[in-house]
Amino acid sequence: MKKTDITSFVIFLAIVIIGFLVALAGSQNGATLGGAPVFAIAVGLAFLIQWLVFIPSYIFQTEKFFDLTGSLTYITVTGLAVCYSRYSVPLDARSILLAALVMVWALRLGSFLFSRIQKAGKDDRFDELKPSFFRFLNVWTIQGLWVTFTAAAAWVAIANTTRRELDIFAVVGLLVWLLGFAFEVIADSQKSRFNADPSNKGKFIRTGLWSRSRHPNYFGEIVLWLGVAIIAIPVLQGWQWVAMISPLFVAILLTRISGIPLLEKKSDTKWGGQADYEEYKKNTPVLVPRL
Repeated sequence: MKKTDITSFVIFLAIVIIGFLVALAGSQNGATLGGAPVFAIAVGLAFLIQWLVFIPSYIFQTEKFFDLTGSLTYITVTGLAVCYSRYSVPLDARSILLAALVMVWALRLGSFLFSRIQKAGKDDRFDELKPSFFRFLNVWTIQGLWVTFTAAAAWVAIANTTRRELDIFAVVGLLVWLLGFAFEVIADSQKSRFNADPSNKGKFIRTGLWSRSRHPNYFGEIVLWLGVAIIAIPVLQGWQWVAMISPLFVAILLTRISGIPLLEKKSDTKWGGQADYEEYKKNTPVLVPRL
């Protein structure tokens, strides 16, 4: 086994262990199915779905179903969490609300990303990863952890044996989610229309919400998951508070790891030095929109 393969395998084990620990902590005071915690089942399924789709993806060397698989995982696992929890505790309005918000977001984003890669034909981020079994496997495994961390607050609340009537947390959380969702949808729509116009080829977008923030879609993403976490707060107990990692994880992922840093670097390479681009960067916030 090559040194890179050994490193990749160690990373794989580390990701699985982290997922196991999150499943263990979030399962406290949770509903069970056949003696197994529903939240732990949800986490396990999040990883299993990625691995099942990875197999044909590696064989045929394609990443076309990567984003779609992530979105379908949110929808499938959230739906199953609702169904499985009913065997231990009655379904309540908070659980239904959280499930609906997660599914609506996943359905919208999944269809958008799948449509985008169908038009582009490929995602060049995967070019160096696909030939390596373990490196490509890790990408899918990380997506399982990403889904788990992101949806943790919703899944823990849905699978919780503690129930609370809808309250101010639910109202505020819903309003925050609606704000974030609107930002993400509008920003994505504006950029898609901009890129579809042949006259904009080779240009960067700086109109609409993109004149207020260089990454308004990511701002919306962070805000909407914060809304989900707010709705879940009243039913969290003990180790279940680990679920609050959800909005924090999304924020760190998008601002420090795979989102903004990569896109900023790509944009700097493409337009860096152009007077209009440098002026746009200087006067436009990277994330939080300028009012």
